[in-house]
Amino acid sequence: MPPGPRLPRVLQTLGFLIAPPRFIEACHRRYGDAVTFSTLFDSRFVMVFEPDLVKQVFRASPDQLRAGEANAVLGPVLGERSVLLLDGAEHLRERRLMLPAFHGQRIRAYESVIQSATDDAIDSWPVGETFSLLPSMQAITLEVIARAVFGVTDERRRSEFKRRIRAMLDPVSNRFSMLLFVLSGQRFGGGGGIERFEERRRALDELIYDEIARRRDAPDLNERDDVFSTLLLARDEDGEEMTDVELRDELVTLLVAGHETTATGLAWAFDLLLHDEPALTRLRETLAAGDESYLDAAVKETLRIRPVIPAVGRVVRDEPFQLNGYRIPPGVEINPSIVVMHRRGDRYPEPSRFMPERFLAPDPPDTYTWIPFGGGSRRCLGASFASFEMHVVIGRVLERTALEPAGGPEPIERRGITQMPKDGVRVVQTRPPVQSSQRVPARVGA
Repeated sequence: MPPGPRLPRVLQTLGFLIAPPRFIEACHRRYGDAVTFSTLFDSRFVMVFEPDLVKQVFRASPDQLRAGEANAVLGPVLGERSVLLLDGAEHLRERRLMLPAFHGQRIRAYESVIQSATDDAIDSWPVGETFSLLPSMQAITLEVIARAVFGVTDERRRSEFKRRIRAMLDPVSNRFSMLLFVLSGQRFGGGGGIERFEERRRALDELIYDEIARRRDAPDLNERDDVFSTLLLARDEDGEEMTDVELRDELVTLLVAGHETTATGLAWAFDLLLHDEPALTRLRETLAAGDESYLDAAVKETLRIRPVIPAVGRVVRDEPFQLNGYRIPPGVEINPSIVVMHRRGDRYPEPSRFMPERFLAPDPPDTYTWIPFGGGSRRCLGASFASFEMHVVIGRVLERTALEPAGGPEPIERRGITQMPKDGVRVVQTRPPVQSSQRVPARVGA
């Protein structure tokens, strides 16, 4: 096993909860590119911080390194048939069924939905008053999920969907609830907490299963272009369709993976851009000229310097895994650290600086150096969707508004499994938003 700190498990746990980047980076400097930790969450796991080691992990046999087991803590929320929790042939089948819904051309069909949701948010912003961007970004991404993924067109029904979604997610959205959730065997620290969570989950499931039944009987199913309808039409190699349980679990997975994470990435993007006048000016100028290359670089640099998810995991099974001369025994989890990987000075000069130009260089970061969406056969299915959504929202906000920061750069706060801006990115809109000449009605799901 790789070396690691000999601190008691309680102290190592506090290191991960109170100051995870500083604690992990200190251990990286002291023990090297593979470090063994022991916490109250997990008695023994290995974190890796070097691209070649990450490559070994991502390219290993999925039968030996199992990502589904590493995501098991999400089971009560996502469901046991979620693509994130499956391994082996089951995972491969589910992934193949879902991939067509995220084809490039299909994703572009959602642009009008994203623009419409962004316009609605912008039109609600006050002028001359301080407000936080994060709630607006969450509202945008939730509306996009409701329209583009779920395809719910009735406004009252869509509002009820969104209300029940937030009710289920809120209890697991802060780090202390997540701590109790894990330490108490996924029971939120007591009977009352789990009962409230299960009640809210059942309320959402009731709506989802009702929508599944309605959609299966819809006469225009073949004409719809929302993700839900695409999944209903999908067939595996044996001609089998997804069951209702599989559909429910994958829809909730797409909801959890594509709502709060994308909203957080957007909030971080505005925080970084509004505190970097040269980058913001260059972005505005290039967009005005019809060039989106700098926007793409800014999105990638945001996800480098402020990755929403700090690490991914694989659990070793069957036989020891050979990792750079070490033998990692079965049952031990290996975690490529996204945060530390993205801040390696040898791969990213001046790693703490926001420099979109890194991704415009002749030799930009590769797939084992830039890993905000994980990698290998388990790379996030919705990576292209999330990136496209960030492009559209940022472009729309810059086109229509003039925002200024209401304070300094945001500190990072860990909430659940995500890294979020502590105060939600407080800004001031200095003039009324301009009306866009390109405003179009949302059409997905119609």
